[in-house]
Amino acid sequence: MAPPSYISYNGGDNQNGGAALAPKKSSGGLLLDPEQLRRQGHQVIDFIADYYSRMADYPVHPSVRPGFLRKKLPASTPLRPEEPAADDAFATALRDVRDLILPGMTHWQSPRHFAHFPASSSTVGALGEALTAGINVVPFTWAASPAATELEMVVVDWLGKAMHLPESLLFCGGGGGTLLGTSCEAILCALVAARDRKLADVGAGRLGDLVVYCSDQTHFAFRKAAHIAGIRRDRCRAIPTYRDTMFALSPADLRAAMKADVDAGLVPLFLCATVGTTQTTAVDPIRELCAVVAAEAQHGGVWVHVDAAYAGAALVCPEFRRAIDGAEAVDSFSMNAHKWLLANNDCCALWVRSPPLLVAALGTEPEYILKASAAAAAAAADDDGHDGDVVDYKDWSVMLTRRFRALKLWLVLRCYGVEGLRDHVRAHVRMAELFESFVKGDARFEVTVERTFALVCFRLRPPERLGGEKAANDLNRRLLEDVNATAAGPYMSSAKVAGVYMLRCAIGSTLTEERHVREAWKVVQERAASLLRKMEKVTAAA
Repeated sequence: MAPPSYISYNGGDNQNGGAALAPKKSSGGLLLDPEQLRRQGHQVIDFIADYYSRMADYPVHPSVRPGFLRKKLPASTPLRPEEPAADDAFATALRDVRDLILPGMTHWQSPRHFAHFPASSSTVGALGEALTAGINVVPFTWAASPAATELEMVVVDWLGKAMHLPESLLFCGGGGGTLLGTSCEAILCALVAARDRKLADVGAGRLGDLVVYCSDQTHFAFRKAAHIAGIRRDRCRAIPTYRDTMFALSPADLRAAMKADVDAGLVPLFLCATVGTTQTTAVDPIRELCAVVAAEAQHGGVWVHVDAAYAGAALVCPEFRRAIDGAEAVDSFSMNAHKWLLANNDCCALWVRSPPLLVAALGTEPEYILKASAAAAAAAADDDGHDGDVVDYKDWSVMLTRRFRALKLWLVLRCYGVEGLRDHVRAHVRMAELFESFVKGDARFEVTVERTFALVCFRLRPPERLGGEKAANDLNRRLLEDVNATAAGPYMSSAKVAGVYMLRCAIGSTLTEERHVREAWKVVQERAASLLRKMEKVTAAA
């Protein structure tokens, strides 16, 4: 049966003598008018399609100054629509997006965007976002939107299986997962669960004695999450890493750090291992780290979380499965499907081996309006007498109001399939291999860290007589500035690890093709040659 176009009470003859209750209108028309949505929706789709087809018209990174946009826009909200009709106002606003906002954006979907890590987009991902926004449910409990909750449970198992995660982290294996916004949120949820489990053993008064561990390459999101969770800043151990081990966290150094803390009367709580660090995509040895942690069995042990925000997507390819060898021993695992798996922002998946620990730490007191979940659980026995699994996702995360991210991810997985996702990842890895070969083939350059996924870290060597790390760093800093100043791109980023300043070429935009990689390398070579000529002139003049 089709839903009613409007709601009326008592057949339109209510006790106040009024007419049927009509849809609420604004000065621009119905607030949810299907026909207006159809018209304006076509405008938006055309706008986005034109944006992608004309991406080459925009510099990847804008040359603007702080305050540039605020000067162009009114200081206050319009009292009425700016045009006589809502459609006219919307069209005018879209023109301002095109003319005022887009020129001041960093275009993360540009095929020439090689900085940071990708924020991958896809047709299905974008339309999934639109569908989610249009349906606009709030699936904080099973009862609040049963299908949304159960689809999320299905999707996280689908994704986990596609990534070859241990079954113990999936619903089908006694664990479970959820979809959040960011890695920081995922780490925070795991950290709070670990904290409460530990304090239940050692006493709440020992919060200040809890110690967490990571490497000096771990994303700052971990330290931020630890601070929010109440861990003292001086109890966060960032263990140094070294170039000769590709900046991976050393199990021996972790063991020594934990022993020193135990000897000092402190309580080891949490280890955040990383698969694909931000600066160089280092891979921490999970199996060996878990073995170190297993030896610290007192007071409930140490929680091990794996942050695979970027590189987790690569696990859909069997050839990268070795990066998480030993993951069957971890307590939680997270990755960002919006980085490299076509799911559009935002979509972070978190899996845990023991969901009850999350619920114990993050669950809310049962309120009257939420008791329908318990009632539904009691009534959810199937024909075989098995109870239905009822998950209230409000108890799995910090947020109560949450988005229906599962719909978007489900569409992406259905429409592209595991093989399609593998093709997507492998194409970028091949392009990174190509760029790496260009660097290795030019004696003026060096690859500074062995490539693992689709990030190439490299730098320009200064002439021998101008050697020294400071000279090399200054030279490469200028090289990056010159490359990024090129109007047509590319746009790259940098890292400074173990005192070495390097350029980062992170390939991952959905639109990037081999020709864009070749063009990027040509720009790098040209700017490097120009810099070296200037250095030669300065040296000769001296």
